[in-house]
Amino acid sequence: MSTVVRRGSKPTPRARKRAPRKQVRQTSWFDRLLQSLPFTQAEVQRFLTYAILAVLFVAALLVANWFGVPQSAYRQYGELTAKAGFKVEDIEIVGTRRVDQMKVYDIILERAKGPILLVDIDAIRKDLSTYGWIKDVRISRQLPTKLYVEITERKPVAVWQHDGVYQLLDDEGVVLDSVAENQIGSMPLVTGANADKQLVALRELLDKAQSLKSQVAGATWVGNRRWDLRFRTGETLALPEGDELAAQALVNFTRMDGIHRLLERNIIHFDLRDPDRMYMREAPKAKPVELKSEAAPKKSSKAEGAA
Repeated sequence: MSTVVRRGSKPTPRARKRAPRKQVRQTSWFDRLLQSLPFTQAEVQRFLTYAILAVLFVAALLVANWFGVPQSAYRQYGELTAKAGFKVEDIEIVGTRRVDQMKVYDIILERAKGPILLVDIDAIRKDLSTYGWIKDVRISRQLPTKLYVEITERKPVAVWQHDGVYQLLDDEGVVLDSVAENQIGSMPLVTGANADKQLVALRELLDKAQSLKSQVAGATWVGNRRWDLRFRTGETLALPEGDELAAQALVNFTRMDGIHRLLERNIIHFDLRDPDRMYMREAPKAKPVELKSEAAPKKSSKAEGAA
């Protein structure tokens, strides 16, 4: 095609077509978050899909649990396993020294009947925890037929005397069993109403005076408010009320005993209830015993006349 150019006129350039503007896509905050993660978009989408499925599965379980479906299915499963030989036929108990094993067997057998997978271990543990001597219980299933029971016993650390009865206490003040007076041995003897409930506080108090702790033979909980300590050498130490004041008084007494050797002297009672001074009482002096000399026998008159 030819172009005609007139004289005196300038040729007009061919008009250029304008390119369409590119639309700039705005990136949302969620897209920026996905881009910052060290995962590909496909991996993130797969994770979200699995998460949604997990939520739906949990929701379905909750609905089924509401209508009792899992319990029924599990019970039927347990019955089937029992027919296959998975039932309680043997119970092994270890760790018992003072605990009556026959009583433990009776407590377990109340709940351990039938399929071993249906045995309520938590209920057995709760029942055994009411037995005074048992501190902790661990129960495990040893398939196909055995229950393994490991018992941790409480250890007696003191004897509580009240109402003419002697009872063993563990380190938490739990009453374990009654004992005869000749069975106390070297364990410390605590007396007084509610002294068993104060045993933990007493042990913490004595821990602050390690040098005298082994010399304490017992203690009396006086008036449900304070302690009197009895030493093996026969002395009594009256402490003030309150944990802090009692601890401070005992520490001061320990220090003074280390300097002046207060115990094993002629003093039988120390009173530290006054924070500013200590009162002491000496042992009463024994009265002297008068020894009467035997008088010489008198001669009878007949003997004198014969002489």
